[in-house]
Amino acid sequence: MTLFRWLWALLAFALLPSAAWAAPVRVTDDTGQVVSLPAPARRIIALSPQLLELSAAAGASKFVVGQIQGADNVFWARKLPVVGDAFALNLEAIVRLKPDLILAWQSGTPPREAARLKALGIAVYWSQANTFESLASTVSRIGELAGTEQQAGSWVRDFNTRLAAIRQRYAAQKPAVRVFYEVWNQPLITVGHKQLISQAITLCGGQNVFGSLAVLAPTISAEAVLQADPQLIVTSSPQGAQWLKSWKQFPRLSAVRHDQLVALSPNTLPRMGVDVLDGVQQLCTAIATTRRALHE
Repeated sequence: MTLFRWLWALLAFALLPSAAWAAPVRVTDDTGQVVSLPAPARRIIALSPQLLELSAAAGASKFVVGQIQGADNVFWARKLPVVGDAFALNLEAIVRLKPDLILAWQSGTPPREAARLKALGIAVYWSQANTFESLASTVSRIGELAGTEQQAGSWVRDFNTRLAAIRQRYAAQKPAVRVFYEVWNQPLITVGHKQLISQAITLCGGQNVFGSLAVLAPTISAEAVLQADPQLIVTSSPQGAQWLKSWKQFPRLSAVRHDQLVALSPNTLPRMGVDVLDGVQQLCTAIATTRRALHE
């Protein structure tokens, strides 16, 4: 081959679309399944608000072409097509978008819908972030799948640095404050020990009064709360302020006696997305404030 032809071939190769020469991608998801793509994903559908946010954190927002009902488009200037909700997926809408990758929430997807997704033959990454560390690794793996490792890595480093600072400041503070976290009021629902919010309570120097329960979101009774006698009652529900007022009918509760009823932002801690550490910081501040109030 002459020098001219060699240079021309080199230039032609350089001008090929990235997908034409990009290496295959293999990532293991939270179920242990290996997700294989012939090239980094360029058409992604996110089937939970959390995964929509984490895609943006990973630098993959420009490749997201569809979302689930109820997700906020805070990271996109364009409106994304909706392909279903938490209870049912519109498979026809999914197929029309021609995705090469679907990001799905394992425990938040009904088994029937999960089976229907599998039948499509489209690569599915199943996410189940049960720790703060796995939340960060989810961003890393989405970055690998989308070929945006550099931006994903930058976000993860910042996240881990901030998480370590919060843990160092609050986790060892004593004594531990007894905390009841109210997820819902009728029926009364809280968080068990494996739930990420329960881990946040511990990280902040608190003790989840229902932390011995193995269920992620157990239903309990008001009598059980009275028996546990929390020193702080906290919620992140948009209706939280109204819910908290109802506890004032029980003046013997430590949280009521010391006026430690706190409503946190509904858009941070429960979403477990990019702003989750803002919610953790709010929770830590509430626990530290309660500790001071109890020992003044």
